[in-house]
Amino acid sequence: MMRFNFEGPPMGRPGIDMSAECQRQLRPLIREIVQEAVAAGWNQDDVLLAFVEVAWDLYEQRRGVL
Repeated sequence: MMRFNFEGPPMGRPGIDMSAECQRQLRPLIREIVQEAVAAGWNQDDVLLAFVEVAWDLYEQRRGVL
């Protein structure tokens, strides 16, 4: 079972790439979801593309575009 143990952002640490740090924490979660979806019969490329589309939709909604 997947556990979400996200750490807070590394505030006050100069030179930290916030996007890279967030990606570092998200990567294992996304990898596990993709592996489970593939095990259930989904195509890996389809699952990864769906992640991109969902993330973009959430980004656009936050901006009020959709």
